[in-house]
Amino acid sequence: MDLEIFTKIIQNNQNFTLEELEILKKLVKQGIVKFQDDNYILSKKYKIGKISTNSNVTKLITLDNKKQNIIIDKTHLNQAYSNDVVLAQIIFNPRGGLKAKVIKILSKNDIAILCYIINNDIFDMKNHIKLTIKVENKHNLKDYDIFLVKNNTIVQIIGNIADSTIDEKISLYLYKEDYRLKNYSTKIKSIKEYSNRVDLTHLSFCTIDPKSAKDHDDAIYYDEQNHILYVAIADVSSYIHENSILDKEAKKRAFSVYLPHKVLPMLPFELSSDLCSLKPNEKRLAYVMKIYIDINSSSVIKSELFEAVIESKHRYSYEYIDNQIQTNNLDTSLQELYNIILSFRKKRLKNGYDFRTKELRQILDKNQNLIDISEQNSTPSHWLVEECMLLANIQAAKKLDNIGIFRVHEEPSRKSIDQLIKDLTLLGLKVKLKTDIHKTIESIQQKAKNVNLEHEVDRLIIQAQQQARYSSEIAMHFGLGFSHYSHFTSPIRRYSDLVLHRILKTKQIPKDIDEICEIISIKEREITKLVWDFEARKYARWAADHIGETYKAKIVDIDDKPKGELLSGMLGMKFEINNYAGETLFSDIDIKIISSDIVKKIIICEISS
Repeated sequence: MDLEIFTKIIQNNQNFTLEELEILKKLVKQGIVKFQDDNYILSKKYKIGKISTNSNVTKLITLDNKKQNIIIDKTHLNQAYSNDVVLAQIIFNPRGGLKAKVIKILSKNDIAILCYIINNDIFDMKNHIKLTIKVENKHNLKDYDIFLVKNNTIVQIIGNIADSTIDEKISLYLYKEDYRLKNYSTKIKSIKEYSNRVDLTHLSFCTIDPKSAKDHDDAIYYDEQNHILYVAIADVSSYIHENSILDKEAKKRAFSVYLPHKVLPMLPFELSSDLCSLKPNEKRLAYVMKIYIDINSSSVIKSELFEAVIESKHRYSYEYIDNQIQTNNLDTSLQELYNIILSFRKKRLKNGYDFRTKELRQILDKNQNLIDISEQNSTPSHWLVEECMLLANIQAAKKLDNIGIFRVHEEPSRKSIDQLIKDLTLLGLKVKLKTDIHKTIESIQQKAKNVNLEHEVDRLIIQAQQQARYSSEIAMHFGLGFSHYSHFTSPIRRYSDLVLHRILKTKQIPKDIDEICEIISIKEREITKLVWDFEARKYARWAADHIGETYKAKIVDIDDKPKGELLSGMLGMKFEINNYAGETLFSDIDIKIISSDIVKKIIICEISS
C-alpha cells in the first residue's frame, strides 16, 4: 500500500482511494509528506528509491529520475539489501554530498541472494558485504557454506567452498543464469522435405572446428573452376519459429556459455549437437551464402543467399588442416581457397587490426580442479575459417538496409587514446598522434615490435577500445575495419544470428529489434563476467594449494592495486602484489604465493628479492 501511495506522489497522480488518504494524513503528521496547493508531495527530507550495492559503496537510486549521488552507510540500511525499494531520510553529511538512512522497506527484492557464512555472520557472495538482515534457519551451517537466501530464509544450500564442483553453480547463481542448470531438451523431428531447397548434397562441403566440437555451425566448399565460395550455415530458423516456446528460451539465453569443462547451450542438445549441426554424411538444412570472388583484386563480385540442403563430406580439426598446410598436402580446392584467403586477409588488415593475443584455456580434472593451461594461438587453419566467416558476415550485412541487426564497434575515444599513450610512455615508447586513430595504432604496433613488446602493447590497445555491441542501425566495425558487418554464421550459439536469418528470409524487421539488440548486448557482457568469475575461482583454488611456492611472472597493472600474471606454474593466473616498489609495467619478476581467498578470488603474492 505504501509503495503505491509514494509511486502516485512521484508521478503526480492525486487519484487516491479513501484508504490511501487515511494513510496520507498520518504521513503528513510524521512530516514525510506535505499537503501543498491541493497536492500531496514528498518532503524534501525524504527520498523513495532502490538500493544499489557493490563491494565499495551502497547508493540510493531515486525513483524520481533525478541523478543524485546519495550514499547509504551500511549501518543505516535497516535490513534493506540490493534492489529493495525503500523510504529513506536525508541526513546531514559534514563532508558534503548527500547521505541517507533507510526508514522503511517498501518493497522487498524477491530474488534469492547467494551468501556464505563465517563465524555466524552472513555475507553476500557477490560483493562480500556483511548482511544486516536476520536470516532464519542458519544454525546448522558451518563456515564457508554457500547458500541461497530469499525473504530472510535459507531456501537452498549449494555446498561448501572446499568442494570444487560447486564453482559452476556459484558463477551461474551470481549472474542469474542458474536456470541453465535445469534439464533443457525438446522433441523435434528432422525435416525431410527438401523440395523448396537448392540441393547441394553433391558438393564436397567440410567443417573445420576444434577436436572437441560437438556442434558445427558452418561448413565451407570452394569451387576453384568458377571461383565461388559457398559458406553453409546451420538453418536454425527452420526449426525455431519466432515467438515459439523454444524461441523465447533461446532469446532468454542469447548465447551458449563455454566453460572450461562443458558447454551450456543456447539451444537444446537435440538441435545444437544433432539436427542443426552440420555433421558429416548427414543431410542437413543450411542457409547458404554463395560468394563470387575476383581472385585478381581479392574482392567480392557479388553474392547470393538461399536455403539449401547439404551433406558435409569431411569433419576436419584445426590441427589436421594446419598439418596439411605445413606439409603441402592440403586438398587442392582448400589449398587454392587458402591462398585466396591470405590475400583477402592482407587487404583487410590495411583497415583492420591483427592483435597478437594468446587464448588460454583451463584444463580441469574429473573433480573440476585446475591441472593445466592450454595455450592456443591463431594458426593458418583459424585464418582460413575466420576469413570465410568474415566474408559471409559482411555479405549478410550488405543485404540489409540501414536497419536490421548489426555488429558495431565504435573507434576508441580520444580520452582512451590519450591514456594509452601515457601508458606506453611508462614503457619507454614515445608515440605521437597521427592523422587518424588507425595510423596511430599501426605506429604503436610497429614501435612495440621493434622492442619485442607486441603482445603486451596489443593488450593495452585492446583495453583502450570500446566494447563491440549489437545495434539495429548500421555503423562501422572499427576493429575489423568494415563499414558493413553483422553476425550471420553462428545461429546455434548466438541469438543475434538467428534473428538476422529471419530478417533476411522474411524482409521483416522485428518490432522490438532495439530491445533485442540491447538485451543480447547486455547478456553478452554478463556471460563474459560469468566465465571470468568461474576461471578466477579455479585459479584461486590452485593458488591455495601452492602457498609458499615461487614462480616466474610479469607485472600487468601498476594502478591502485598493482597486479601480476604468472608466466610459469599456471599460465594466466593474475594476482595482487603486496610489496610493489615501483617496478616497470610488464617487467619480469619472481613471486611467492602468500595467500589465496577462494570465495573472493583474491590471490596475494610478493615479489621475491
